[in-house]
Amino acid sequence: MEKISFSDWQKLDLRVGKILEVEEIEGSDKLYKLKVDIEESEPRTLVAGLKKNYDKKKLKGKKIIVIANLESSKIRGVISNGMLLAAVSEDESKIVLLEPESEIETGTRIRWIY
Repeated sequence: MEKISFSDWQKLDLRVGKILEVEEIEGSDKLYKLKVDIEESEPRTLVAGLKKNYDKKKLKGKKIIVIANLESSKIRGVISNGMLLAAVSEDESKIVLLEPESEIETGTRIRWIY
């Protein structure tokens, strides 16, 4: 496992997000297009490979952890403006979203505690 410095870890902007909308991406058997609120002026679009593990109806309203300061990338013709965090089995057969364990405001920063 490669180690990173604490200052590298500090560069990540992790936020609590709330999934507002979930859409199918035409031609994909594993991707969803998500609209996610992280308390910015507009919701963000994220593309995530959750289709095999999550029904889109169960995703709507779910609070998740978002990496907010990644460069945008184009996936299947959709611009993705961030990434969500999930635990993923080695063969990717099991994906479990990381979620706050109790209620907390959307947009809250995830950070270290001394």
